[in-house]
Parts: sequence; C-alpha cells; structure tokens
Amino acid sequence: MLPHPSARPVVTAAPTLSLTVVGLMFGLVMGLGAPLFTLEMVDLGFGTGMIAANTMMHAVGSLAIAPFMPRISMALGPKRAVTLALLTGAATLAFFPLLPSIWVWFGLRAVLGAACEIILVLSESWLNQITPDNARGRVMGLYSTLLSIGIAAGPALLTLTGRTSALPFACASIGLLVATGLVAAPWLPHPQLTPPQRPSLLRYLPLAPIAIAATLLIAMLDSAATSFLALYAMHFGWSEHGATLLLSIMLLGAMAFQIPIGWIGDRTSRRWLLVSLAGLASMGALLWPVAIHHPGVAHALLFVWDGVFASIYTVAMSVVGDRYKGGDLIAIYTLSSLAWGAGAFAGPALAASSMAATPDGLAWFAAITCALFGLLPLLLKKSA
Repeated sequence: MLPHPSARPVVTAAPTLSLTVVGLMFGLVMGLGAPLFTLEMVDLGFGTGMIAANTMMHAVGSLAIAPFMPRISMALGPKRAVTLALLTGAATLAFFPLLPSIWVWFGLRAVLGAACEIILVLSESWLNQITPDNARGRVMGLYSTLLSIGIAAGPALLTLTGRTSALPFACASIGLLVATGLVAAPWLPHPQLTPPQRPSLLRYLPLAPIAIAATLLIAMLDSAATSFLALYAMHFGWSEHGATLLLSIMLLGAMAFQIPIGWIGDRTSRRWLLVSLAGLASMGALLWPVAIHHPGVAHALLFVWDGVFASIYTVAMSVVGDRYKGGDLIAIYTLSSLAWGAGAFAGPALAASSMAATPDGLAWFAAITCALFGLLPLLLKKSA
C-alpha cells in the first residue's frame, strides 16, 4: 500500500530540496572556476603547463582531505561538516580577486578543493542514506542533474559577468552562502552515521571497482575538459565568447541525459549499459577534430557526448547505492572521493601533455580513456 501523500513531507522533500541545491551551487563553483582561472592565466601569459599545475591544486586539496572524511563526518556530523565547508568555500572565493597573485592562487585553489571535496562527498552520501530505496534512482538522478546544471551555468554566467571585475567570484560566493542557509536550517534532518565495517578503505576497492573507476574517469575528463576545451576551440579560431559558450552547451548535455539514461539502467543490464556508454563516448570524442571546424556540428556533438559520458557515473553509482548501506556506503564514497581527487589531479596534466603532442590531443585523450574504461565491465562481470 502506498503511503499517504503527507506522511513524509519533512523527511523526504525538504532534505532533497536542500541537498540538491547544494549540488547545484557546488556545480556552479566548479563550472565557473575552471574556465575563469584558465582564461585569466592565459591573459597573464602562462602556458598549458602552468595552467595544468594551478588546476591540479584543486585536486591536491581534495586528496589531502579525503582520507580524513570518515573521521570528519563522525566527529562533526554531515550537517555541521557541510556547513563549515560551504562557508570556507565562500570565503575562499572572495579572496581570489582581493589577492590577484598567481602564487597565492595556488594555495587558495587547494583550500577550495578541500572544501569542495567535503561538500560533494558528504552531501551526496547524506542524501543517499536518507532516501528510501524505492526513490533512490530518481532522487540521485535529480542531484546529478542539478549538479550538471550548476556546472553548465558556470561558463554561461562567466559570459554574462565578464572577467574585468570581481563579479563572477562574488556570484559564486553568494551561491555557496545560499546553500549554507539551507543546510544549516534547524528543520533539516541528518542521518546517524555508523563507522565503516572494514578497517581499511583499500579493502573496499574489490567491492566496487567499476564504480571507483567510473569516478576516476569522470574526474579526469571533467577537469581536463572544463580547463582546456575552451582553449582547444580557440586554437582552431573560435572566439573566447564562442569557446566558452561551447563548453556551456557541452555541459548542458549532462543535465539532459542523466535521468533518461538512469531510467534505462533501471530496466536493462547496467553492465552492458556502461559498456555501451563508454563505447559511444569514445567514438564521439574521435569526431571532435572534424566537428570543431563546424560550430553547429560541434555544439550538437559536444551536447550529446557529455550527456552520454556523464551518465557513466550515474549508472555506476546507482549500483553502489542499491548494494551497500550505512558505514560501507560512506567508505565507498570516501574511496571514490580519493579516485575523484586522483583523476582531477592527473586529468589536466595528461590533457596538457596530449595537447602539446598534437593539436587534437584533448580529443585523443578522451577517446582512449573512455575506451579503456569500457573494457572494465567486461573483465569484471560480477563487480560494481
């Protein structure tokens, strides 16, 4: 028998709204920051190597904080930890225009990376735990969609605000403060956390290798694409405005595709769906060098490509949410966060090396990594 419509309004609708808004604001910071920092450094005369090094500082902060995530969540609880991380992120963003030194930015990006890591991991695992099993796919799909909307809105916001003032930093900072108010609201419940059942995080790797590999892949290509896609397009004659808009259109694809593909995953073999998505993403990336010379084709291709590509993470993590609960789920999210940090660290460096080797290096990098991931579900048939 279905529950009465008013039976769970506070414990489902309110947390879902608040935590998905957190995902939206987190995505906005990520989507705005990557092209903003890249273009600012290009104006200052820095090459791809220095841009990659600065981008990697976000991953340094993520990797530094990730091993302490279970301890932080147990000591502070997800509500207090996410609130403090949101405030830290807002304050850090405010410092960027006040301290316009590239060397200071290295440290600030590391702090921002640590704050974003706490926000992403604890808000997503928090939402996963308080969501009923029969609604998990839809709720997590909504979270992923709003996260994608935020990431896509970042470059679009940059085209509206420009880069000649502190306005883009202020907009991102205000967004995090709005999210802080929602998370800190006294009516927002949070789960009672239990410690992981296994003593070492690495012991969870055999439980969910495909999900962790999917996180690594998404982080590598997300960080590489958001940092270098605009630069890639500008290399072939696109204007800065057009290149930034291309990035935003690409990121909109993730917003449009994740819920429909998640729906398909509920009704088909998720393993074969992952193989298919990886294959399509690899083939799509091979078409970038042709499409980049035709703006209309490039817009359509990148929109579809990122929708297919981003759905790999949604499908993989939906398997984890179904299989694992409580402390085990937190541990797998923590291990995935390490994979995310490693991917965000390695992605820009590998992409920069690829672009230095050939003008179409970014496309080749995306195609090869997606193809390699597509082999994993075939080799590990019984693992998540």
